Amino acid sequence: MSRIPQLFSKRSEKVIPFLTAGYPNKLDTVNMVLSAEKSGAAMVELGMPFSDPLADGPIIQRASQVAIENGVNIKWILEIVIDIRMSSEIPLVLMGYINPIIKYGLEKFLQDCKKVGIDGLIIPDLPPEEAEKFVKLARTNHISPILLVAPNTSSERINLISKLAVDLIYCVAILGITGSENNMGNLKEYLARVGENSICPFIVGFGIKNREDVVKINKLAHGAVVGSAIINAIRGSGSSVDTVKNYIERLVK
Repeated sequence: MSRIPQLFSKRSEKVIPFLTAGYPNKLDTVNMVLSAEKSGAAMVELGMPFSDPLADGPIIQRASQVAIENGVNIKWILEIVIDIRMSSEIPLVLMGYINPIIKYGLEKFLQDCKKVGIDGLIIPDLPPEEAEKFVKLARTNHISPILLVAPNTSSERINLISKLAVDLIYCVAILGITGSENNMGNLKEYLARVGENSICPFIVGFGIKNREDVVKINKLAHGAVVGSAIINAIRGSGSSVDTVKNYIERLVK
């Protein structure tokens, strides 16, 4: 069973960091995840680098390119999850794009995710209308398919997407790419509408940077995802593991 339903069975403040697997180097990825957990992260998203990440802004695009140059691929990511699971039971979500998964083989990918201990999957470029096979296979392998909604998603569609996802949905806070500026003032109405129409918990990402953002988001939703801000901090640091530790500690205090 996925760890995700258990995590979200109780309402509490949750910080969910996004880390690009293999960035800034392959050696530090496992320790960054473990450091995130020790610093108070409730769940970790691991980005699977892709050459054309349409939903991502320049910060994560750059990180993905570096990871690709470092030789990161799906096989390697699944191998390091085995290493993570030797020391941690934190819920782990993979976020990536559909083309590399299709190349790997959708059914094989989901079976391998189950074997290594992945709890959820986010595929931004897979619309709900084309996600039936993915959702069915994910459920068969006890993995939560985390589907996306946005500010322009209708109330009826939010309800349908949540029923398809069942365990958790991901609310894009803005209409744009990751790392864009976010106007928190426009979120309240949008997330209230998600809350009224979703049958499952929902987390919020895109544009969250600091403790103030985390507090506001957790009052409106069930968790805050912080991605570009952490990746940007890692880029300018001497130690990616220490940077993750210090950044998350500031978010949870």
